[in-house]
Amino acid sequence: MSMLLVLGECRIIGTEPDGDTIHFVPTNPLAFDKLKDAPVEVKNGTARLRLEGIDALETHYDRTGPRIRQPAEFGDRAAQELLTFLGFSDVQRSGQKVVSANPPQTPAWVLTQGGDPFKRCVALLGTGTPPGADGTEVQVDVPLLQTTVNHHLLKTGLVYPGFYDKLFRNLREELAAVTRQAREAGLGLWPFDATTAPGGAPITGMPSLTEAVILPKLFRRLVDHFNLVEQSLTCFPAYLAGKEDNVEVLSTRTKQLSLAPLVQIIDGAAVRMTAQPEDTVFAEG
Repeated sequence: MSMLLVLGECRIIGTEPDGDTIHFVPTNPLAFDKLKDAPVEVKNGTARLRLEGIDALETHYDRTGPRIRQPAEFGDRAAQELLTFLGFSDVQRSGQKVVSANPPQTPAWVLTQGGDPFKRCVALLGTGTPPGADGTEVQVDVPLLQTTVNHHLLKTGLVYPGFYDKLFRNLREELAAVTRQAREAGLGLWPFDATTAPGGAPITGMPSLTEAVILPKLFRRLVDHFNLVEQSLTCFPAYLAGKEDNVEVLSTRTKQLSLAPLVQIIDGAAVRMTAQPEDTVFAEG
């Protein structure tokens, strides 16, 4: 089970890094060219990273309408923890855009199998001594995974797990285990998580989404529904059924073509999922 190792540096001035995305400048501009089946876009020498296996609260989601964010406390904490892990300090922002940091870039390395549908590099991200030579295939095991910021952010409870089917099973199981440990220890966002709460997350329209600590994928689907359909939950199940979120529930070995069977609407005013985030695996693309 190998991934391509690419050396480079993370640069954040003029960008809007959050808890699971950041810009990466490979030392070799052609390093990602080996990923023919899942290409990564390198623009002006820079690739966008989407951190494998995690999903941070949205700090600036605007795919279908005006910019909106999830609760600032955990979105901002995850973003700051990511930058601190990478060696940045004194980070100053104007809105979400970084205007200064010390240093302005830090050395880093990524392990990847390729890009997502938006050609972002889906990656494990680390710092310090790289586990091999630039541009080589590296065997990725659990001890190596444990050195990455992906593992660190789940361990601290500041992000949700977000598993896709290309992630190796042993790595997914390790990330699921640290997720459960963080939840049981009451770390980070978990004491406030309403994703699978019996009464659900109270959702009465777009403004209520800024207060709900829920799985970001569910948040994004709700935002898109409110922007594109209506400001109520009445048709939300039908909207979900029309989205191709192919998902497997691991504990029951059931596969669904959308999130609709996993989402409940409670009294027209609350939403909950019936499976824990770490119990779901989505098809990439």
